[in-house]
Parts: sequence; structure tokens; C-alpha cells
Amino acid sequence: MVEVSLRVNGSAQRLDVPPQVSLLDALREELGLTGTKKGCDQGACGACTVLADGDRINSCLALAVQYDGREITTVEGLGHPLQEAFVRADGLQCGYCTPGQLCSAVGMLAEHKEGAPSAVTEHLTTSPELSDEEIRERMSGNLCRCGAYNGIVEAIREVAE
Repeated sequence: MVEVSLRVNGSAQRLDVPPQVSLLDALREELGLTGTKKGCDQGACGACTVLADGDRINSCLALAVQYDGREITTVEGLGHPLQEAFVRADGLQCGYCTPGQLCSAVGMLAEHKEGAPSAVTEHLTTSPELSDEEIRERMSGNLCRCGAYNGIVEAIREVAE
């Protein structure tokens, strides 16, 4: 067992976990934060996306011990205007992927605000416009089984404006 100290949703947490435990499993099984979902468990679907020090990560691919001393934000601690925008824009359906979509969108908006380019950014020396194409590309690591993509893009655009 390894002792891991995390700050999760603003609260200090100490966990004793085996070294091979993923951050996702530590959040769900040790801390009872079940908003973050286990989808593919291979980093392909994004259902497990959380924020680590404000950066979006796939928690199924991260070992809890790697994040010792870091700030982790799950959907339970998000408190972001995107949550209401997702509801208004019908950007959620079954809700399974929604927590990861929300965390990813918050991280994506921060990346864009900092001027980070995406694969579709035309000019790398200027801040990219947050077009629908940019939003779709930046959110492409998060899959929605129900197809709420148009509502998700609309919600992100609404909050970004």
C-alpha cells in the first residue's frame, strides 16, 4: 500500500492504495465520487475525464500515486456555468459521458483562453477563434454514446461568449 495525499474538490484526502490503482478507481471506490465514469478503461472514450491542477486528464490511465499532492476536480466539485448551459442546450442525454464532457469542456476552455492551438488551428502565432470546428476538435477525445454533440457544442459556445 502507498499513502497518497490529494486535494479533491477542495478537500484534503489521504488514501492508502496499492501502487497500481488508477486515479479513477481511487476516486470512485475509495472516495465514493461516482460522477466520474469508467467507460472503456483504455483512455479512448473520455468518460473518466477529470481536472488535475486545472488540466484535463483521463483518470483511467493515471495512477493515483502519480497525482500525490495535486488538486483533482471531478464533476462533483465543478460548479461551472457549463453545467447549466449543457441542460439548456440539451447537451446531455443518458448522462453517462456528461461528467467527462463537462470536465473536458472546462479544461478545453482554459486551454483556449491561454492560446493553446488545436489540430485545426490555422495560425499558430495568434489566438484561435473558438469556432464550432475548434470546439469539436478540442472535444474529440470525449465520446457521447447518445449523440448529444450539437448540444454540447452549443453549450460550450454559449459559455465561451
